[in-house]
Parts: sequence; C-alpha cells; structure tokens
Amino acid sequence: MSDTKYIFVTGGVTSSLGKGIIAASLAKLLQARGYRTTIQKLDPYINVDPGTLNPYEHGECYVTDDGAETDLDLGHYERFLNVRTSQANNVTTGRIYQSVIEKERRGEFLGKTVQVVPHITNEIKERIQILGNSGEYDIIITEIGGTVGDIESLPYIEAVRQLLWELGEHNGIVVHLTLVPFLSAAGELKTKPTQHSVKTLMESGIKADILVCRTEHHISEDIKEKLALFCNVRKEAVIQSIDASTIYDVPLLMQEEGLDTVTLEKLALPNTTEPNLDQWKEFLQRHKNPKDKVVIGLIGKYVELPDSYKSIQEAFIHAGAANEVDVEVKSIHSEHLSDKNIEKKLQGLDGILVAPGFGERGIEGKVSAVKYARENNIPFLGICLGMQMAVIEFARTVLGLEKANSTEMDKGTPDPVISLMEEQKNITDMGGTMRLGSWDCHLKEGSLVREVYGSSDIEERHRHRYEFNNIYKEKMEDAGLVASGLNPKTGLVEVVEIPSHPWFVGVQYHPEYKSTVASPHPLFVGFVKAVLDHKQ
Repeated sequence: MSDTKYIFVTGGVTSSLGKGIIAASLAKLLQARGYRTTIQKLDPYINVDPGTLNPYEHGECYVTDDGAETDLDLGHYERFLNVRTSQANNVTTGRIYQSVIEKERRGEFLGKTVQVVPHITNEIKERIQILGNSGEYDIIITEIGGTVGDIESLPYIEAVRQLLWELGEHNGIVVHLTLVPFLSAAGELKTKPTQHSVKTLMESGIKADILVCRTEHHISEDIKEKLALFCNVRKEAVIQSIDASTIYDVPLLMQEEGLDTVTLEKLALPNTTEPNLDQWKEFLQRHKNPKDKVVIGLIGKYVELPDSYKSIQEAFIHAGAANEVDVEVKSIHSEHLSDKNIEKKLQGLDGILVAPGFGERGIEGKVSAVKYARENNIPFLGICLGMQMAVIEFARTVLGLEKANSTEMDKGTPDPVISLMEEQKNITDMGGTMRLGSWDCHLKEGSLVREVYGSSDIEERHRHRYEFNNIYKEKMEDAGLVASGLNPKTGLVEVVEIPSHPWFVGVQYHPEYKSTVASPHPLFVGFVKAVLDHKQ
C-alpha cells in the first residue's frame, strides 16, 4: 500500500449542494499546510465524457492539458489549487463500463461471468487509486457525483466501502455533505433529511466521519449536538457550511469551522502548521474592495444557464481582482441581436466578449456584435467561435466577401474563411474528433498579445473542430487583421488582432480554462485593463 490518504466526498438530500466547492476548499486548506493534494470526480452518468452533453444539461465542459473533456468541477479544482488536472481526475460510469467490456471482449476475465461486483467495482477502485499510486500526492480527495441513494451511484458507494475496508483505519474517511433546510412556517431548521441521508449511507455499509451541513441559517450548538448524536459523528465533526457571498470565501469559512483540523485528526496526520493563506486573503481583499467598475457584455447562446460559461465568469473575477475593478458580466443572447437593434442592445457596455459555442444558432448576432465592437473601438475579446466570428465579420465587411462564412454554418459558402482541417473532412463521429487539450503557440514580435503575455511562446487549451483558412491569410493581413499567433508545427492560426484598434483580439483557444486565483490569465487581465482604460 502507498502512504497516500483518501478522502471521499458524498452528497445527500439533494444534488447541487456544492460538493465540488467543499472538496476544493478542503483541498486548499490541506495544500496550504504543505500536503500535496489533488481532487478527482466520479460521475455516475453513462456518457463517456461530458463532451457531447448540451451545456444546458451539465453546464460547461471543461478541458484539461491532456485533452480530456471533463466535468466543470475540475475547473474549480484547478482554480482553487493552481494544480493541473488530467484524464485521471474525472471518471464516468460510461468510461468504467467501456473499459470493463473491452477487457471482457479481449478475454481478460477468462470466461467468468462479468458482474457489477466485483468487476465494475474493481475497475472503479483501480481508477480511484491511479493518482494515489503515482507517488505525487499525500492526499487524494474523491468527489462522488449525484446523491446517496441514487441507483446509478450504488457501484461507486460499494467500491468506496470496499476501499475503506482495504485501506484500513486512518487511511480513508468519508465527508458527507447534506442539507439542513429551514422551514419558515415552523421557524426552525430541520435535521431529519440529514438523518435519513446518513442512514441511507449506513445501509450501504459506510459511516460518515464528517458531516458538512449546507444551510441558509446558522446552526445552533443544540442542533449540532442533535446531529452528532443521531448521525453517529463527533460534535466537532459537524461542520456548518452557510451560504457565502462568493465561493472564494468557503475555504476560510471551512477553516473557521475546523474542517481541516478534524480531517487531519481522523487521518492521523500531524496538525502542526497553520495553513498559509496570505495570497488567498490578499486576492479576496482586492476582489471585495474594487476601486472602479466596468460592464462587459458576454455575447453567447447558452446565457440562460450561468454555468455554461463558468470558467469565463471566474476568469473575470480573477482579472478583476488583479486590476482592483469590479467586473459586471452582462449576459446577452446572440439570437436576439441583429444589425438593426445592436446599438440599443449593446449600449453602455465598456467591453465586449464573444463567447465560444457550436452550431449555427445565434451566429449572425455574434457577427453583428463583433462589427459593433470593431467599428466603435470598443475593447473586444473573441474566444474560439468568437474568434472565428471576428474573421467572418472582417472578411464580409472589410474585404467585401459578402458570403464569407464557416463551413460549419454554410457548407456551400464561396468564401470558407473558416473550414475543416484536411484530415478531419471524412469524420462522422461527433465525440472526440476535435483539436483538444494543450497546443503550442508562437506569438509574433511586436504584437499586442506578445506584450500581454510577456513571452513569445505559450501553451493553451483547445476544444474546436474548425480552423482559420490560411488561403485568406495574406488578404486579411493586408487589410489590417493580423494573424499574431501561430501553431509552430501546423501553421494553424491561433490568434488574430487588429493593430489599428485600441484592443481587438480573437483567440482560437480557451484562455479561461487556465485562469486561477494564484495566476489570473494574462489575456483576461489585459482585456479588463483595456476595458477600464476605455471607460476612463
């Protein structure tokens, strides 16, 4: 056995209680004490990865350096810990079954009947321990998606039960997150849902070691004592998690409640150092006391669900704090925009970001937004599809190629300024055919992006299928749209900018995925600064 310790985070009563934030906060506190910590997410759905899920279903799809399309909770893990995650940090039921079925087809089970126990549970246990066995971490936190009692979570819960037994005392613990609702008619907090939830967990053979109680009202000492008694945990292991004004307050609130202290005690780890959270507190200080405010329009087509653009929203928080400015992100649905109403819809914005997306819905509205930003000298950032829209708008308006388009939207366009790379043209399977994960980019000397990054060579994460068509590169550059970032191996265009404009940048990659509290992304920091300058 390796010396790695394991913490399992389960959820009860309802979903969406914030297991990801609690897991990330606990990891932050342990990391701040010097423990090498990482987090992984086990998702009970049968999709192989969230890559083909509609953002309305599951929020944004987050991408890691190694090209894994993962759950958005991995974004929280990276933003909090400033540690890169990978394929190994997100496991889905789809992937587990796929792997077991492939082994069965290869004859690895020697003709045995393949069953949920032991075959599926063994596969889950193996996946849980990949990071632990790497020798790179002291503590692995594993967040189990869904709610205890769900049919689809059962194999995970059983795998955890077995692992806890195999790991032995003090090597694995369970943190159970639950809801303590307030009934306004009775005027009191109710502990019964939590009792039921802990009982359900015990029916599966797992005892909760720590209870984290999500609540909107403070939990009294009496209620803590009641929960401790009925849920079979020590009173100091009943942790209140009250709604916070920002998710970045949660680590400090958890520290006040003693979550890290009781965790270390249960894992028999030394609790000698105080967590060093100076940088974190400084960030919060700047975030909460801005000296100015800017309004940035986020033009997208999934804007009804805030989680669709989670990483962009968070990147603005990091960049806002770095500039000591409050960034108000105003979501604007691109389907409702046209050249006719654009001025009315976008007035009062200090900056415009055209967001990533797929498919043709709401495209013309994005083109109108780019045009408005370009012609009115409003600071502009286009990400992925947003960069492609900037290229299409420029081709139509400046080069006069009225029918210029992307072959994604119009297969028969006479001017495919955005098109598929040659090797992708015969692919029919939607899942995983994209340029994914980290790619190199060389930034042109004297360009705005080179100045913003302060370096000539960068690596950024991608998630897209269509590319800038290099046949048009020379024409565009002659007319003033410069390709200022290229992939050194393929010559694919990664960044475009307009030097005559105060701040106009389109990037083919997703800078928002790499922004963290400890290192806000330079593009967002530069963009917010430009927006602030423009406003003043």
